[in-house]
Amino acid sequence: MKLLRFNGGRVGLVLDGTVRDITAAAGVDPAQWPPVGMVQLIASFGAKREQLLDAARRAPGLDLASVHLETPVPWPNKLIAIPVNYHAHALEMSSPAISKNGGFFVKSASSLSGASDPILLPDLPGRAVHHEAELAIIVGRRGRHVSREDALEYVFGYACLLDMTVRGKQERAIRKSYDTFTPVGPWITTADEVPDPSALRVQLWVNDESRQDAYTRDMIVDVPEIIAMCSSVVTLEPGDVIATGTAEGVGPVSVGDTVTIDISPGVGRMAVRVEQGQGGWNIAIPRDV
Repeated sequence: MKLLRFNGGRVGLVLDGTVRDITAAAGVDPAQWPPVGMVQLIASFGAKREQLLDAARRAPGLDLASVHLETPVPWPNKLIAIPVNYHAHALEMSSPAISKNGGFFVKSASSLSGASDPILLPDLPGRAVHHEAELAIIVGRRGRHVSREDALEYVFGYACLLDMTVRGKQERAIRKSYDTFTPVGPWITTADEVPDPSALRVQLWVNDESRQDAYTRDMIVDVPEIIAMCSSVVTLEPGDVIATGTAEGVGPVSVGDTVTIDISPGVGRMAVRVEQGQGGWNIAIPRDV
C-alpha cells in the first residue's frame, strides 16, 4: 500500500495509479493542530487496514498530477539521520565519522516538506547547498532495545528522502535543519511491499544529469542494524522518520534546478524544484568561544 498526505492534510491511498481520499475512514482531521493524525494512523494501522482499503475502493480516483503532495508524517516524535553510511561516500567526503562509529544525529522535524513543495535555499552567499539521496524508514511501533533479528517488525514503511545540506564547518544539525531541507515522499510504501530493504536502487538526478546511483546493499550499517542501534539509545515511536544515509555523488544545487529521486523497486519517485528562500546563519564563531 502507498499512503500519502495531500491538499491540506488529507489522507490518501494510491490505487490503480490514482489517489483515493480515505481521510474520513482514517479518522484524521486535516485541521488538527498539531498535525499528528498520520502518527496516530500509523500506530493503529493494523486494525484499520481493511477498512481503509474498502474506503479507497469506493472513493473516486484523483489524478496524481492534480493534487499537492505533502510530507507523509509532518509531526514525528523524532527525525533521525545516519551519517556517511556508504563506503564510497566516506572516501568522497574524507570523513572519519562513518556511521559504524558515528552513530546518528537528529534533524529538526520542521525541515520536513513534501514532494510538491520547493526546496528553499537560504540566503548564504558563497555557501554551497548539496543534495543527498536517501532511503527513509518510517517506524511503525514503539520499540526500545530492539534486536537486529526483530528489527524489520518495527518498520511501517519506506519513502524517498532528500537530506539537503549547507556545506561548512558548523554542526550538522544547523546545516541540515533549514525549513524544506528534508523533502520526504511522494508517499509511504508499506513494508510488506518492500520485502528486502537491502535490495533497493537509489538514484538522483539534477535536471537531466545523473548524480547518484547506488544500492542499499552497500550500506555500512543496514536497515536492521540501524533500527537496533537507534533503539539502543532512544525509544522509537510510530511515525519516527530515519534517514539512512547517502551514497557517493553528492553535489550542489542552484535556484531553478529540479532534483529527482527514485528508489526502486516500488518505493517511489519524486521531483522537487529548487527556489530561493530567505535568511540563514552565516556568522563565524571565534575559536576560543
